This record gives sequence, C-alpha cells and structure tokens, in this order.
Amino acid sequence: MSNFVRVNADLHFHGPYAGGVSERMTPKVIAENAPLKGLQLVSTADILHEGWQKIIKSELRQTADEAILEAGNGTKFILGTEVCSADRVHHLILFPSFSKVAEVKEKFRKYSTDLDKDGRPRLRLSAEQIAEICSSAGCLIGFAHAFTPYFGLLARFNSYKTAYGSQWKNVSFMELGLSADTNMADRISELHNLTFTSNSDAHSPWPNKLGREFNVLEIAEISFEEVKKALNREQGRHCVLNVKFNPLEGKYHKTRCRGCLLFFEPTIAEKYGWHCPKCRDQIKKGVDYRINEELADLPAGKHPEHRPACVHTIPLSEIIALSIGIKNAWSDKVQAEWKKFIGVFKTEINALIDAPIAELETINKDVALYVQHFRDGKIQYVPGGAGIYGKLVKPGEQPKIEMFDDKQKTLSEF
Repeated sequence: MSNFVRVNADLHFHGPYAGGVSERMTPKVIAENAPLKGLQLVSTADILHEGWQKIIKSELRQTADEAILEAGNGTKFILGTEVCSADRVHHLILFPSFSKVAEVKEKFRKYSTDLDKDGRPRLRLSAEQIAEICSSAGCLIGFAHAFTPYFGLLARFNSYKTAYGSQWKNVSFMELGLSADTNMADRISELHNLTFTSNSDAHSPWPNKLGREFNVLEIAEISFEEVKKALNREQGRHCVLNVKFNPLEGKYHKTRCRGCLLFFEPTIAEKYGWHCPKCRDQIKKGVDYRINEELADLPAGKHPEHRPACVHTIPLSEIIALSIGIKNAWSDKVQAEWKKFIGVFKTEINALIDAPIAELETINKDVALYVQHFRDGKIQYVPGGAGIYGKLVKPGEQPKIEMFDDKQKTLSEF
C-alpha cells in the first residue's frame, strides 16, 4: 500500500515588489485564500528580494524542512522565485534553504542592478549560466510560461537544449503557461524529457487568479526533497495531474493585432510582416501557431508514458459572473456569491467538480446550471490573443470572433 499523499501545488505567482502586482498579495492573504482554492502548497514567490523575504519570515514560521514555511492555518510555502535572463527568458527557481537563497543571490548580485528593486529581477546572465549557478547550489530550475511571446523560452528559441546549453540536463520542468496545454506541448518530442507544470502566475489573490492553474503531486510529504523527486519523477514520486485553463482563455493563444484586436490567419499576418494593415500596430503570433506550425515534430496525441492527464477548468468566480451577466469576476456581487459556495463546499474544487448539482442548486440555481454547463463542456470561448484574455460565451450563443479580411482595402490603398 502506497504511503504517498496527493498535494495540490501552485508553484508560481508574485508578491507586491514585482511589477503590476496587488498590494494584497501578502503571505497572510495568500495563505488564507490557498485552501479555499484547494491548495496545500504554494511558492513564497520573489524570495530573492530582501524586503519581501523579511515579510515572508515575519508572517510565516519555519518548519523542520529548511525550504518549507507554514502559515497559521497550515498552508505550506516553498522557497521560490522567477528571474529574467539576458536573453529575455523567464525562469523559475526552487531553493532548498534560505542559505542557498543567499548563496545564489550573492552570485547573481554582480550581474543585476535590481535584485532588491524588483521581485522578478533581470540578470545579465544567459539561461545556461543561471542554470549552472542554480544546479550547483542544489536548486531546481525550469522555464516559465514556455511559449508566451514576450518572455517564454520557446518563443525565442526552437529548443530548450539550445537555450540551456551544457546545463539542459539540469532543467527539471517547464511551465505550460495559460495559452498552451499538454496536448499542444507534447507535439514537440524534445519536451517529452520534461515534467510539465501548470501554475497560476497570479498577480492578485482574487479567486479567479490564485490557483487558477495548479499541479497535483504524489509525494510522501511536503518537503523540498519530495517536491524535487516529483518534478524529476524519481522513486515513484511524480506529478499525477495538471489542472489548467483551456488554452483558448489564455492571453496569447491566437494570432491577433495588439492595436485593433483583429484576429489574423498567421499566413496573412506573415504576408504583412506581422504589422496590422488596418491600424499599423504589431500582430502577436499565437501560441497555437508557434507550436503547431513552427515547433511540432509529432502528431497530436503522442505522449510519453510518464505524462499525467491535463484537465481544463474555469474559475468558479468566472462561472458565477457568466451566469449572472457580470463582466468582472472580482466584482463585489460575484465575490459574495463565491463565498456562499465556498462556505458550504469548503473548496472551489469541491464546488466545481465534486458537489452534486442538486446541492449547488440550494445556493443558486443559475450558477448550478452553469457549473453543469462547465462539466458538460458546453461553455464556449472567444479566444485570447495579443495580451487579452479569452472570454467565456454562454451555451447557445455564437462566439464573435472578428477576423481581418484580406480582401478589404487597407489604409495605403485609399
């Protein structure tokens, strides 16, 4: 009989010292919201930053494991951060102890001017150099939101082995990002070496952000060594499930103009040099095109034996907003309704996946109906692109997708 337990883990988000992050992203608030989303383990985030590290130490207590801290309600935090390399690629690092955080930070110091200015510091180091420093300190390293146009490794390189050079074997995992999933990424045979992770990259603690993506790890206990074994798939430890957005809801899934937000067939975008003939702004290449047409060397459906299932979910607050006709999932009315469901079912996972619809109906029949629609796969999307999230569309309604018509006259033709 296995002694393993299953742990829901979100290993990537940010604190308020990183750009564009809510001041409410404090350890206390994160710890309070994590169990409501069904999470037992989260990242400390931004742990290289001195100011943030002080807050982490003041609001959380150290456990027997040097990499794990704990909040008063039992939520566990693992030491982690995200950094940006000189080639504008984002990397995730997990540390075995505060002493290793200090060791790595000292090595980074002469290659950065913002270690204590930005929660996500920029380093004048290549991916290979960062991986060498981290692996020599016993850290885990992987690359974040792998295909994202601006800072995803596979948006800039055609191979993670090329990016990491001699250190590629020390890369333990990659993060799929909101705009891709396992079925897409496994079309690239090189990635079959890696464990896929799905994390929120949240910038606020709202229920539709924190824990919107997470991993289910099968480990003996929550410790750095057990997480390491899971990400390296050692001694029976492994990731058993990736829970994530439908890629259609991701901000960069489809090829789209940043300015007028028209969608483009990628071949048409290429014809115009990736600049919109209507408004002259840049057209951002979609992740689906980048993977399927430029990187894939396998047909869809080819997965390595170790690959876990990947399931798409929609945050409960977004389902509530859709059901009651409110655009903002963080509005007071939506949040009040969300709290009613969590008050009864304790976690969002229970409400979304496990609770009988009849029980959901005792709280709100309209929301219960839309949870059923979610379970039945009936909710549709206007896909995301050019930095704009995809939008949910009610069953029976036709998604309005505005495509550029190459037959129309452009500005230069008038």
